[in-house]
Amino acid sequence: MDLELPPIPDAERTPLVETLLGIIDLLHQRVHTLEETVQQLRDEIAVLKGQCPRPKIAPSQLTKPTPPPSAPDQQRPGSDKRAKNASFLTPIEVRIACPDRPPGAVSNGYEEYLVQELVLEAKVTRYLRERILLPDGTSRLAPLPDDVLPGLHFGPGLLGFVLYQHNQCNVTQGKLLEQLHELGIAISAGELSRLLTENHDGFHQEKAEVLQAGLQSSDYVGVDDTGARHQGKNGYCTALGNELFAYFESTDCKSRLNFLKVLRGPATAYTINEVAVAYWRRQELAQALVEALQTGPCYFADEAAWQARLAALGITSKRHVLIATEGALLGQVIAQGVSPDLVILSDGAEQFNLLAHAACWVHAERPLVRLIPYNEAHRAAIAGVRQQLWELYQALQAYRAKPEPAQETVLEACFNTFCEQKTVYPSINNVLKEMRQHKADLLRVLACPAVPLHNNGTESIIRVYVQKRKISGSTRSAAGRRCRDTFVSLMKTCRKLGISFWQYLQDRLRKRGQIGRLAETIRQRATAARAARNASAVPA
Repeated sequence: MDLELPPIPDAERTPLVETLLGIIDLLHQRVHTLEETVQQLRDEIAVLKGQCPRPKIAPSQLTKPTPPPSAPDQQRPGSDKRAKNASFLTPIEVRIACPDRPPGAVSNGYEEYLVQELVLEAKVTRYLRERILLPDGTSRLAPLPDDVLPGLHFGPGLLGFVLYQHNQCNVTQGKLLEQLHELGIAISAGELSRLLTENHDGFHQEKAEVLQAGLQSSDYVGVDDTGARHQGKNGYCTALGNELFAYFESTDCKSRLNFLKVLRGPATAYTINEVAVAYWRRQELAQALVEALQTGPCYFADEAAWQARLAALGITSKRHVLIATEGALLGQVIAQGVSPDLVILSDGAEQFNLLAHAACWVHAERPLVRLIPYNEAHRAAIAGVRQQLWELYQALQAYRAKPEPAQETVLEACFNTFCEQKTVYPSINNVLKEMRQHKADLLRVLACPAVPLHNNGTESIIRVYVQKRKISGSTRSAAGRRCRDTFVSLMKTCRKLGISFWQYLQDRLRKRGQIGRLAETIRQRATAARAARNASAVPA
């Protein structure tokens, strides 16, 4: 719904008129938001009814400017050639002599011609294991070779192929079963499901190690969440990570309590320490309750022990239980080796506002993009403020690339001047006021230059999960949901560390030990990156 107000002369812009214009603007934005929500609900209802939702018509390509012609000797972006033989495996050498050699011909060497091939074929091995009878009346059976997985009638190559196709290539279980049958593998749907979801404790353990290593060795972690249906019900998946790792955890809800449980990982304990007490005081928990919680034991092994402690202290109010539990969970996260100075970068969702929080500048600018100008003065004001915002953003990016302590005061003063300005459009002033209230989060880069100014990296991490969700739909069993989270976490972490996920799977399944633990690699890379930053910060 477009709304065009007549121009109002400056002489008639009384405080009452300005206030009414602000109210009209807020109501108009509210109506616009509700219209979008109604359309989304209509689309969802249409899909549930088997109908087609409203199509999304992209803008015409004819309106885009024609790109300038490139010079004849200029290559297109991304066309740089690389050595094709650099990634070849050690080739098998086959010498081909020249047939029909005439008399007097002399060999002049061999010319190289490389051919790559991929062999996909079914192979069945029948092991005949000798059983011997011992003098004491017992018997002994010859052991199987080391590359045979215990209790499994499928080899590590087949299992690795199944896990790779399903998790890396997003091949659905039905398509994967059809593929295996066409390759000559005798396997049922139930057996394939068990291969994908059962007996993966080693991978689950490494995923937990990746989380702890990432939280303990990083200066910051980005976090975001997305929808994840399970057993036909809506749920959520929380993704966190940075340049070195990625971690996914699917749950039934999203809240600060849930986020703290994700940070805690597979542990079940609750701990009361200085961080927990500080959190309770920030949340304005009654001083009497804080003192009572500090008296007595400070460690509780599981939820049952923690709830028993709350009941013994008479803490039964829903709000008091929630705040107390959140503080004890945060205390446990710190007790596991996470630094209280760890920066958590998010899009501004309140459940992620923990420890040292950093906000995304791209999300902070979006309210300005959504503003609807009523006249040319409003349009010019929006454009001017957005230009100032991105100029300040570029200045912060320059500081992040080369931190100079003298620039901190200058950049903070620029931020204050930017947020305290008054424009002719009251809605812009409200956005600037909101940014001023989140000053510490938006300027977190001044205290920790390693923190990005946006959460694009986190959204890139979670895009992998969204793609898998769109292809496979929802999970049905708890084991299936856990395995999906585990293998997506390990696959994305391998990609960030430059490790082939296929080679990783083969190394773990065949127990070669050639690829180190991912957690140790994360710690080594984090230490090296921190040393490089410190070295560049020291003046020559």
